[in-house]
Amino acid sequence: MLKVKLMTKIAKVGTDILSPLKYEVSEAVENEDAIMVRSASLHDKTFAPSLRAIARCGAGVNNIPVEECTKAGIVVFNTPGANANAVKELAIAALILASRDVVGGIKWAETLAGQTGVAKAVEAGKGAFVGHELAGKTLGVIGLGAIGGMVANAAIALGMSVWGYDPYITAKAAWSLAPSVRQASDYGEIFKNCDYISLHVPATPQTKNMICESSLAQMKDGVRIINLARADLVDAAAIKKAIEEKKVASYITDFPTDETVGVKGIVTIPHLGASTVESEDHCAVMAAQQLDEFLTCGNIRNSVNFPTIGVPLSGKPRVCIMNENVPNMLAQITTAFSSRNINIENFANGSKGEVAYTIVETNVPATAEIVAELSAITGVFGVRVFE
Repeated sequence: MLKVKLMTKIAKVGTDILSPLKYEVSEAVENEDAIMVRSASLHDKTFAPSLRAIARCGAGVNNIPVEECTKAGIVVFNTPGANANAVKELAIAALILASRDVVGGIKWAETLAGQTGVAKAVEAGKGAFVGHELAGKTLGVIGLGAIGGMVANAAIALGMSVWGYDPYITAKAAWSLAPSVRQASDYGEIFKNCDYISLHVPATPQTKNMICESSLAQMKDGVRIINLARADLVDAAAIKKAIEEKKVASYITDFPTDETVGVKGIVTIPHLGASTVESEDHCAVMAAQQLDEFLTCGNIRNSVNFPTIGVPLSGKPRVCIMNENVPNMLAQITTAFSSRNINIENFANGSKGEVAYTIVETNVPATAEIVAELSAITGVFGVRVFE
């Protein structure tokens, strides 16, 4: 029986995929084979020696110690695109909140409670909340993955001109963009030309504080910035200073912090990007499917620390090997089989950075001796057998 530990509440439609005939799934299991998690931090958790995989029900994995997991041979999955529509819809709301002081207007209207002549007071006071329309303005989208691409297309439909920049854009993402989205050559072109800027990139050492004093200086006066990606992308001190100086007209973020909450000109949304019933269901289903495939046959899809690789099930015995991505590794792996007169029926290998993953299907089940020989190869740090 495989054990899956839930670190947070996971939508039942996802956990139901993990059949009770094969899995024990709950928050109480110990010595788990896998973990399913949403936003709970795992950085201080001591992982069980039995742990093979972590599935993050969402795209970002900054709540998971990915490097530590890689060294331990733990595959970390995420669910790219599963919450994309939910975040896109919130981004449309954020564009409107950045343009019109809807939040301030609502708060002011609430102060009229208990008074008489509210309708007259509203007509007299609404002028303080005049805003701007999106149509005819220019939006810069930084990061054109599943979410950024959808935001760019939605903005086109709203009558905006759109520039996009993503140095790592995939062919699939490029084909999904509306033809009228203009390709920027670098961040600077986005900063220089856009009235609105929306961030859709992961939090990495390279993207931390990408919106800072120097990048803000390149932007138009009165620029409006939307950050539904991660708080670390924006230097809080720099954005507050820019708002005070009216360089930035408004900043909408889905990540309230000590520095940004309650600041005039900043709207802090309480991390609602993926908080829809539909999004939580999509993420849970996708995470469970990926875990099930990995735990039952070793195939990997949507891992952030191991390559995407899979061999269709054929009923043949298979061995999956995790190893350092170094020369002569495949030769040593195949020799371990051929020296015992074991025929390799199917074979797949892939790498991601410093690690590689190999699936070998054979004509006979792997013996304890061949597993020991594979495990003894310098650079191999994981061997699993499926019969």
